[in-house]
Amino acid sequence: MTSSTRPRVFISRVIPDDGLQPLLAQTDADLWHDELPPPRDELLRRVAGVDGFLSLLTDIVDDELLDRAGPQLKVVSNYAVGFDNIDVPACTRRGVAVGNTAGVLTETTADAAFALLMAIARRLPEGYDYVRQGRWKTWGPMLLLSPDVHHATLGILGFGRIGREVAKRARGFDMRVLYYDVYPAPPEEEARLGAQRASLGEVLAASDFITLHVNLTPETHHLMNRETFARMKPSAMVINASRGPVVDPDDLYDALKNGVIAAAALDVTEPEPIPADHKLLTLPNCLIVPHLASGSVATRGKMASIAAENIFAGLAHKPLPSWVNPDVYQQQKA
Repeated sequence: MTSSTRPRVFISRVIPDDGLQPLLAQTDADLWHDELPPPRDELLRRVAGVDGFLSLLTDIVDDELLDRAGPQLKVVSNYAVGFDNIDVPACTRRGVAVGNTAGVLTETTADAAFALLMAIARRLPEGYDYVRQGRWKTWGPMLLLSPDVHHATLGILGFGRIGREVAKRARGFDMRVLYYDVYPAPPEEEARLGAQRASLGEVLAASDFITLHVNLTPETHHLMNRETFARMKPSAMVINASRGPVVDPDDLYDALKNGVIAAAALDVTEPEPIPADHKLLTLPNCLIVPHLASGSVATRGKMASIAAENIFAGLAHKPLPSWVNPDVYQQQKA
């Protein structure tokens, strides 16, 4: 098959070879090589006439982009579990299959969330700065005291796959686990994980740590805000490894600055990336890392493989390994 007869695919960033090399070998692929995402005008230019688009969360897929791509576009494969960057109904109306990379980053993300919890609880970033700044002169009985993690109460907001994996890790620390979710877990799952469902207010009031694992929806946008922070213990800490806009950054700053809550650890932010001069970065009790939760070699490789498989399946009008809008397949069969 010559390149002229291969399907055209735009890949908006370099991804691991597990998925990249098959796409380069089997399609007429246009790869964006820069570390930063393509600017909007360049993105619109590059998608024109493509059959498949491998997108990242930084790429907004809306009617404008779909119009520019053209009616031959068959599939958009998002290199992420989330897909709030994609207008899924618009894709469905046009018969464009949408895929994500669900199911492969659950445990890795849970590891990272618990690492953030441990780091902010035991004040590791402050300790690191203390040493690097040359302030460590001797051992002191009152130096950087912190709360225990073991036997503490962990509140999990969003008890899907990742939230349940976090609960599993909490059992190793003999933590009491409360969770809030619109949909209750089966009783046997609660028993297996030692987790108890409670109302949002109950979880906020009782927890020493709140970890966020909800999807970004209109209902969860700024779920953590001035009012919800005020319902937490002054000693409590919040961890966000879901989506940045789940937390109101201005209200978080005020809560941390004024002692409403004790600390926060964020893998995701609003805006993202967060500017180096953002006021949250002036606070010693706020740890922020650059969206690293799924960033293990194995997991990012698996994500790349699934993203590529979604492209190949969509180009062939076959069911995607990881569907977002499976109704499109029924439309194509009709």
